Amino acid sequence: MQIIKDTITLNELKKIAQNLFGDMVKAVVDVENEYVAIDAELHADLESLMLQQGSKQANLWGINLYPGLPDNQFIEFDSLINIRPSVGNKSRNVENGQLCKRITEIVAKRIK
Repeated sequence: MQIIKDTITLNELKKIAQNLFGDMVKAVVDVENEYVAIDAELHADLESLMLQQGSKQANLWGINLYPGLPDNQFIEFDSLINIRPSVGNKSRNVENGQLCKRITEIVAKRIK
């Protein structure tokens, strides 16, 4: 597991994908600090790592990254940690379009 506070390349992400799932990397994005945690079997493990590093639960959102797919299919906004009825997110998907845009911008900033 690692937290990307700077950047990694798409090729590095592809290598990480091959180590665990083959074509996908689970990630958790901190939308306040603009960090991305990657490389774990479960989003919950990445979430825990981010919380230990000082992130706030309300700012953490789980996604899946597919480094071999085109830009419009690169990010999947699906994770169990996203189920938050108290903030109106009642499914595994990130339901807020503005939040999806923010997550996409952060991922683009961290993965080149």
